Amino acid sequence: MSYKFDFDEPGRSKPRKSAGWVFLFISALALIGVWVFPTPYVIEQPGPTYNVLGSDGGAEIISINGASTYPTSGNLDLLTVQIVGNREQTPGWLDIFLAWADPSRSVLLLDQVFPANQTTEQSEAESTAMMEQSQQEAIAVALRKLGYTVPVELYVSEVSKNSPSSGQVVAADFIRTVNGVKVDTIEGLRAEVNKFNGSTPVKLIVSRAGAEKTFDLTPVKDQSGAYRLGLLVGYKYDFPVDVNLKLADVGGPSGGMMFALGIYDKLTPGKLTGGQFVAGTGTIDAAGNVGPIGGIQQKMYGAANAGAKFFFAPAQNCDEVVGHIPTGLKVFKIDKFDDALKALEKIGKGEDTSSLAKCDAN
Repeated sequence: MSYKFDFDEPGRSKPRKSAGWVFLFISALALIGVWVFPTPYVIEQPGPTYNVLGSDGGAEIISINGASTYPTSGNLDLLTVQIVGNREQTPGWLDIFLAWADPSRSVLLLDQVFPANQTTEQSEAESTAMMEQSQQEAIAVALRKLGYTVPVELYVSEVSKNSPSSGQVVAADFIRTVNGVKVDTIEGLRAEVNKFNGSTPVKLIVSRAGAEKTFDLTPVKDQSGAYRLGLLVGYKYDFPVDVNLKLADVGGPSGGMMFALGIYDKLTPGKLTGGQFVAGTGTIDAAGNVGPIGGIQQKMYGAANAGAKFFFAPAQNCDEVVGHIPTGLKVFKIDKFDDALKALEKIGKGEDTSSLAKCDAN
């Protein structure tokens, strides 16, 4: 006995065709969604690189008056990252998928880069202010390393609303003492404010238009558990040498270390890089400490793409460096300005660099 199965018989083929059309329709909607629907992400990728020993837009990035300068050579590249997207327009899903597959790019949550309570304009203004402060500290570090005396004062850049200082201390006040102790660093100010854990008022003396003013302020505890007066403070330097740093459309504090190296190179005889191509990143404070930055992986790829052979990375970023170093790039671990200077001198002289600290799995 034989049986014949007719798969084209009426009642069997139509459901299959209908199912196919449904699948195609759903797939089309998914593809449209990839292109149209907004994402909660932005993309971080390598940005332009700038040789601080060179020029930008026809003007020297580092120009110096009031002291002898010397010829330089090679590259000391300051690195940047680009953010694709903002609160007004985020990248599409297709761009996000492509970025996930690219080791030189990172996908970040929108709120990580652009806080919900901050506009794009506010973010850019904050970034510019951080760059300006970083440049001032880079100048101070380089000049002090060269033996110059650089007087500095601690000043109030902003007073938070509804804070202990609101309505009393004002922007541009110079901070003199806290509870009778002279303070000239941000760390020193914080330490004195936190000594009594907010149990008693802090006696703050400031200078305003040449006259001293005294305030009794009771610190309040912030989310981290530290006590604050509601002051944003910065440093006001009196530089003995006129150093101008010009770099358009770049913000943030991460160029501090490279600016300091470039200033030092221009103010010392000889060519510090020896003609080598060195790139790096890292914040710098008045004491010469090099701090961590964001986008370290993107900056390494940016350096490698630009042609750098050597890269200076902040010590606190080493955990992000290990396992992500582009081929052909030698990365050195930098904790202080002196570490960067020592490494650069060895590289410039063609000496063995094996003894220098590096970011590694150990």
